Amino acid sequence: MRPAHAKVNLWLNVVGRRDDGYHLLDSLVAFVDLADHVEVLADDRLSLDLQGPLAGALAGESDNLVLKAARLLAGRAGVAPRAAIRLTKHVPVAAGLGGGSADAAAALRELLDLWRVAMPEEELFDLAASLGADVPMCLAGRAAYVSGVGERLSWAPPMPGCAVLLVNPDVPLSTRAVFAARHGAFSAPRQAPQPWRDLAEFAGTLAQRGNDLTAAAVSLAPIVGQVLEALLRTGARHSAMSGSGATCFALYDSPELARHAASTLPPTWWRHVGGFV
Repeated sequence: MRPAHAKVNLWLNVVGRRDDGYHLLDSLVAFVDLADHVEVLADDRLSLDLQGPLAGALAGESDNLVLKAARLLAGRAGVAPRAAIRLTKHVPVAAGLGGGSADAAAALRELLDLWRVAMPEEELFDLAASLGADVPMCLAGRAAYVSGVGERLSWAPPMPGCAVLLVNPDVPLSTRAVFAARHGAFSAPRQAPQPWRDLAEFAGTLAQRGNDLTAAAVSLAPIVGQVLEALLRTGARHSAMSGSGATCFALYDSPELARHAASTLPPTWWRHVGGFV
């Protein structure tokens, strides 16, 4: 069994757009202890069993990204796509946390072992990129500066010690729709900052960079703005939206402060208190 950790875009700047319509990004991505779990077993056919508290959100999908990853890997490796895959969902769907991409990345790692495929990392990352822009960063599974459409990674320094509160108002947001709703000029590309000395300096850097998709997400789902306002009132070191939303995050000096902040939020909002991995 392999964890598929949720990713958080600690900042996200849109710096351009390619001729094919894909947007160019400048982002800092880190991973948190919230995770789905992927388990694969030998079988005579390819199947996917969905379990866990948030499995229902995927029940209507005609073709899960995990199955696409399995078929793509089998085709590239020249093996029969045979495996019983169990996916236990804890990460909200369509939430800006890369849950589906992390699931696909974890499935690729597990299936390499099951099918005894020896594939160079460069080829594996190329395969991952063909599944979606977030899959390579989830395959790497470590803090990184992200550029291009999400496929270019350079390693970031360790995150400072802090607690992370994730909050989702139980509203899914389509990444495509959020990008389509974005208006205005592109952000200017900036060099990666110097390693931060403490949480205060880290929070300052995040505040300077921000998330260029926030206004678009709020225009489609105004409740995202309500979440951000609620987090601002908790006294967090920093709070912002992750990715294309609707999940927002806040950073605190201790788990106790994060848990207290979580207790002040409306009970219908999903929340998770944890930390970086």
